Amino acid sequence: MRKSFDELTIADDFIFCTVMQDEELCKELLSMILKNKVGKIVRLFKQQPIETQIASKGVRLDIMIEDDAGKLYDVEMQTTNEKNLPERMRYYQCAIDNSAINKGGDYNDLPDTFIIFLCTFDYLEKGLPVYTIKPYCTETRQEFTDGTTKIIVNSTAWEQAEENLKAFLSYMNGQTPVTAFTKKLEEKVNETKEDEEKRREYMLLKSFEMDARRAGIQEGIVQGRSEGSYQKARETAQAMRNLNYPIGDICKISGLSAEEIEKL
Repeated sequence: MRKSFDELTIADDFIFCTVMQDEELCKELLSMILKNKVGKIVRLFKQQPIETQIASKGVRLDIMIEDDAGKLYDVEMQTTNEKNLPERMRYYQCAIDNSAINKGGDYNDLPDTFIIFLCTFDYLEKGLPVYTIKPYCTETRQEFTDGTTKIIVNSTAWEQAEENLKAFLSYMNGQTPVTAFTKKLEEKVNETKEDEEKRREYMLLKSFEMDARRAGIQEGIVQGRSEGSYQKARETAQAMRNLNYPIGDICKISGLSAEEIEKL
């Protein structure tokens, strides 16, 4: 069950995705994690859907950034340990790569990518604030440079982090903002909570989840598609498209086919 709108913090993906649309704040956060290896942001997408031909399950990225060097950064907020972080990172990498290269394009066109999960738990259980994962050769211990980097940030080890990142991780944990950066984040969080349009958008998301749990719409369509349930399914699907949900997720929640959704 989602929290009420007024209970949301920076650690909730709805608030995080909204606040991180500020390119200056987003770049500052990336620079803290990657230690100033981020170029000028040229594109930033909130909750970017990626549909791939090789993946039956769509991917909806929290924040996708491209810098002026062509590097891609996927930043995800994760508050629940579902014990599948490596597999999720692998799947996201596959979807991003498949989306990034044009049909018939050269493998050399694949961009450098950084998949970053901001976690409120210690997935690797080693007490470190940042874990950087890169492929390497087991026999020679040499890095196998394929342009991919995966990073797990652990807010529970905030005291071990460098100063600026330390303040952000503490803020992720619900503590009072103490630096200029975290105070700016808090201002953006408060602005979002005062935005009635954002409140309505969040309540709509909660409604989608309730519909999915009850499975009322899908069951109704399968059993005969009464006029009322079918119209509600269409309205739900249209609203989800407006919020950039992947087609696969819209199909599951609304019960409509991909072809019906494309015609909306």
